Amino acid sequence: MSLVQTIVDGEKIQGIQRAHGLATVLAIGTATPSNCFYQANYPEYYFRVTNSEHMVDLKEKFKRICDKTMIKKRHMFLTEEILKENPNMCNYGAPSLNARHDLVVPEVPKLGKEAAIKAIEEWGLPKSKITHLIFCTTAGIDMPGADYQLTKLLGLSPSVKRLMMYHQGCSAGGMVLRLAKDLCENNKGSRVLVVCSEIIAAIFRAPNEDHLDCLVGQALFGDGAAAIIVGSDPDLSMEHPLFEIVNATQTIIPNTENAMSLHLREEGLMFTLHRDVPKMISENIEDVLLQAISPFGLSDWNSLFWIVHPGGRAILDQVEVKLNLGKEKLRASRQMLSEYGNLASASVLFVMDEMRKKSIKEGKSTTGEGFDWGVLFGFGPGLTVETLVLRSLPANTSFTT
Repeated sequence: MSLVQTIVDGEKIQGIQRAHGLATVLAIGTATPSNCFYQANYPEYYFRVTNSEHMVDLKEKFKRICDKTMIKKRHMFLTEEILKENPNMCNYGAPSLNARHDLVVPEVPKLGKEAAIKAIEEWGLPKSKITHLIFCTTAGIDMPGADYQLTKLLGLSPSVKRLMMYHQGCSAGGMVLRLAKDLCENNKGSRVLVVCSEIIAAIFRAPNEDHLDCLVGQALFGDGAAAIIVGSDPDLSMEHPLFEIVNATQTIIPNTENAMSLHLREEGLMFTLHRDVPKMISENIEDVLLQAISPFGLSDWNSLFWIVHPGGRAILDQVEVKLNLGKEKLRASRQMLSEYGNLASASVLFVMDEMRKKSIKEGKSTTGEGFDWGVLFGFGPGLTVETLVLRSLPANTSFTT
């Protein structure tokens, strides 16, 4: 066989293996722990369970931080009973990694299962049709991993192709969709189950006057899981695509390596955050946006719908101002921040779900705004920005909340 013939045959095989169309989001499911804290009451609870009520000034500072977050409530796996059984988790700097891992390693796939079941039920096809599984979490590391455990919990095929992503941070909500796009478009007939499941037990600890970043983390993060099914060339007689994933990019903002970090230590996951992170993101957001969306001839930012990771109020405020967005553009992100706090990798997927749920009565598109094109942003350590260009599809009016 000649070299030319080998190349031709290889191209034919590639053509057979690849899908014809773009990856599409086919279903979304979300889940949270039943344990819920209202932000207005959280400072009292937090300083009491960590035996820190004598730190009066720091408690007042924490109250102000909580007030500024614009978070109404958060769901958390950790309860007061669990903390009483694991007192080292309430002591700043005390070795507690074993206890934290013993708690979250079994719970992360269980929470992911709740979200996945909802997504599969909405999708409406047998779970045997799932060909790939991407599992992402910042909570706990184990082998076999949470992907393996979820495969067993759901009863997926033992031949499902798994990808486990640990400790990628908040930007991973965009990263998993980028990877799912590549898998779907290069594997004809594939259906990828994407699961982001986050439990913040690793960062819970007592306040410390020398580590004020810790207070920010205690005020922001909540627990939750989101699951999405992604596939190309949907069968419209059975599947109901919500969004096309048109383009996906990843960008590191220059000179921001130390702006946000999470380091695993004997006392758990240590969280640091530079106060200028919102400014760093907003100053670079337009360049990142242009890189991702200019090939499609789009330049009017207010003509797009927006799915932005609600990392914090200041990030949303400064992105809105920098891009001169209308107040309604980040409504879904602000709503999810208010109702759940920052859910790390799962957050942006909650925002996507919120947008399509609000659109059902509108019947215009999955965004409910009548805008065909939009963007999804995930922000995380690096500083890393994941950007997806999306196109909304006709609303699935059969979906019920």
